[in-house]
Amino acid sequence: MIHSKSLKFNRLSDLVAQNLLKDKRVFIRADLNVPQDATGRITEDTRITASIPAIKMCLDSGAAVMVTSHLGRPTEGKLQAEDSLAPVADRLAELLGCKVALISDWVSGNFQVKPGEVVLLENCRGNVGEKKDDQELSQKMAQLCDIYVNDAFGTAHRAEATTHGMAKYAPIACAGPLMEAEIDALSFVLNDPQRPLVAIVAGSKVSTKLSILKALGDKVDQLIVGGGIANTFMLATGLPIGLSLAEPDLVDQATEIMKIMHKRGASVPIPEDVIVANELSPLARANTVSVNDVAPDDMILDIGPKTAVKLSSMIAHAGTILWNGPVGVFEIDQFGNGTKMLAAAIAHSPGFSVAGGGDTLAAIAKYGIEKQVGYISTGGGAFLEFLEGKVLPAIAILQERANS
Repeated sequence: MIHSKSLKFNRLSDLVAQNLLKDKRVFIRADLNVPQDATGRITEDTRITASIPAIKMCLDSGAAVMVTSHLGRPTEGKLQAEDSLAPVADRLAELLGCKVALISDWVSGNFQVKPGEVVLLENCRGNVGEKKDDQELSQKMAQLCDIYVNDAFGTAHRAEATTHGMAKYAPIACAGPLMEAEIDALSFVLNDPQRPLVAIVAGSKVSTKLSILKALGDKVDQLIVGGGIANTFMLATGLPIGLSLAEPDLVDQATEIMKIMHKRGASVPIPEDVIVANELSPLARANTVSVNDVAPDDMILDIGPKTAVKLSSMIAHAGTILWNGPVGVFEIDQFGNGTKMLAAAIAHSPGFSVAGGGDTLAAIAKYGIEKQVGYISTGGGAFLEFLEGKVLPAIAILQERANS
């Protein structure tokens, strides 16, 4: 387990080790926002299975356990049938091997939960004031527990009643094992990485990743860019990109990032060769060309083999690797070789790797390297905001409570 040097917060694991949970009322804010089909059947339950360790730690310690989460985007005060956590309660019961009652209208505290039992509290976003972090609501909910546990990193960038307000007013506020691992892994990458630190930031637009590119430009030794982002950086170096996706109005920003890195002796490696096609289609013919030979009607859809070998070598020699985004249109096999090679390099690198972002997780699953990545973040927006150096309200309040 990596422990971050910079962030101090109470950890559920420490409270368990000190035997402080017996007969206590523990409230866990989990992230159980799982996808469902039209009939309400859960189609992918990773978030539910990931929430089990925190719940088991509390049950095994003799606590009375309450768990809640948001699900979808319901209208506050008007929960519909499709907004209910009922399918989640059923799946939790299967995984825990015990009854998990679903409690509606729970803010009043008009329900019973005994030590060694767990209940699921209905979709927290059904409560009026949840999203606005209403103080009165937060205080009412905080009275339900002796110990508040935030184990939902994916919502850490939002100040809501169950992610922020409750942590302010509960007698004890701590991070669950998922939140703890996420903070530790990302803090390690930003504050105490083994060098060289290599970041892969890819995606269709520089504009959506500009703040993270700038933040990492000050920290990393090599900033590998891919996708439409790489095309914008290629434009900035005067290379032809044909009809490729790019943002010409952000060329100056790309140039500035390269200058900042160059001054530090760091670099943004620009591709030497690329894979091009005349259309984005599974039937398109993929051609490998030098970056100087991209034709006016070409679309760049992946890095070329020479570039993939060069970047794989950088990854192989990295001390720490941060991966956010595939370097090509990997969903189509003939444009996926670059991402596949980089994924293999990450899997076999002795460096500690952290990966996050929806497309990145899809690439990890496609190439079957889940067990070879040091830490896979499920945070989404929270993952990016943390790396940008932004203050995440749910983490900030845990730090505040640890120091008070």
